[in-house]
Amino acid sequence: MSAFNGQSNSQLILALSKGRIFEDTLPLLEAAGITVTENPETSRKLILNTNDPNVRVIIVRATDVPTYVQHGAADFGVAGKDVLLEHGGEGLYQPIDLNIATCRMSVAVKNGFDYETAVRQGARLRVATKFVQTAREHFAAKGVHVDLIKLYGSMELAPLVGLSDAIVDVVSTGNTLRANDLVEVEAIMPISSRLIVNQAALKLKRERLQPIIEAFERASQPKSQ
Repeated sequence: MSAFNGQSNSQLILALSKGRIFEDTLPLLEAAGITVTENPETSRKLILNTNDPNVRVIIVRATDVPTYVQHGAADFGVAGKDVLLEHGGEGLYQPIDLNIATCRMSVAVKNGFDYETAVRQGARLRVATKFVQTAREHFAAKGVHVDLIKLYGSMELAPLVGLSDAIVDVVSTGNTLRANDLVEVEAIMPISSRLIVNQAALKLKRERLQPIIEAFERASQPKSQ
């Protein structure tokens, strides 16, 4: 099923989130000969046209991209590894690590909190995060007992007001942590964004999708020195 009734097999819908993923995906689209003709930062539209009448972009929350693609409301999309780990990746083909929107998943605490000693002594830590599955697996593998607190907004506030001992969040520059007197104490994993494709669309629209997938793959390869 498609979100657009009457859509032909040549029509493709790409799901993207605003911000860094959108900006970093534009050069990959251009490598496939596709230019988005509207800016989601200045337009209120949630469905954006491109120079190709058969390709449109829908703007959704980053955490919703896998769901739109999984259920066929979008044929393909770009989502961070962090989001995909929480989603589980069910029903999604993930052909390429695009090497864009790179960051890392880390544990951070309030400056002055002795994280290493707390872990070594077997303290039960309160950890705030929106990446509950990833955090649970990480601490379980370390044998650390935690109470997970799911938040949807700014994680940095939780240790400052005593809601949690630590947070698990994505970190890019670390500027937000430093601005809020937090320190990164443990890197869990590197994060980058991946191309995801609806499995039914891959079969039914392969002729249209395959050249785009190949263009994305070429454009995302690390440049040789």
